[in-house]
Amino acid sequence: QVQLVESGGGLVQAGDSLRLSCEVSGRTFSMYTMGWFRQAPGKEREFVAANPWSSTSTYYADSVKGRFTISRDNAKNTVYLQMNSLKPEDTAVYSCAAKKKSWWSGIESFYDYWGQGTQVTVSS
Repeated sequence: QVQLVESGGGLVQAGDSLRLSCEVSGRTFSMYTMGWFRQAPGKEREFVAANPWSSTSTYYADSVKGRFTISRDNAKNTVYLQMNSLKPEDTAVYSCAAKKKSWWSGIESFYDYWGQGTQVTVSS
């Protein structure tokens, strides 16, 4: 069973930075496409970023492009989300997700495994 554990959330001010981490159990992390999603209060969960294992390419929602960076360290079984220039509208529970496929998707149902989420709160 694959387990994902996020960390790094917290309360920050607008303009600050945070780095989220998601550690994945299992021996084949390098073959998982990883994604980050977020859910703000009263809203549906939305795609943030993805990194397919088969490529160095990364993909982002328009709302975070240029501010957020997804990266991975296969030796540590960990995917990161570096968030810069945070805005109050970035406030949400951030969750990582995994799929053992070589391509990516911004759709929730594509992913098989999910972490429990970590809260990010950005004050104005």
